[in-house]
Amino acid sequence: MDRAQTSSDDYDGVEFWSVPERGGWLTKQGEYIKTWRRRWFVLKQGKLFWFKESTVTRGSKPRGVIPVATCLTVKGAEDVLNKQFAFELSTRSETMYFIADSEKEKEDWINSIGRSIVQHSRSVTDNEIVDYDSKQ
Repeated sequence: MDRAQTSSDDYDGVEFWSVPERGGWLTKQGEYIKTWRRRWFVLKQGKLFWFKESTVTRGSKPRGVIPVATCLTVKGAEDVLNKQFAFELSTRSETMYFIADSEKEKEDWINSIGRSIVQHSRSVTDNEIVDYDSKQ
């Protein structure tokens, strides 16, 4: 049962392998080496995970995860990148770029991530949830 321990705090017990809010292929620009790679993305419970393969199981290891609460904006980025179906996701410290397979996919991802940002953003939830960090 070692695998259970490897799900780091980033995952917060999110069952990314079952019934995602949205899942699909996106081409993502690498953080350090600016190459474009196709990855399978899963949006669930305020986390955007990505994987190398589209077959996501309990044992799959995400290649990365973005907590959408840290994101400020998600919007089209076709002008910025000069590429069709491109969009960007911005946090305070960085902007990540993605390319969808179609205009509809792009819009759907922007809408889904945007909705998730609103649901999970600090300003909305501060009054509703107990912030354990502030008690330490």
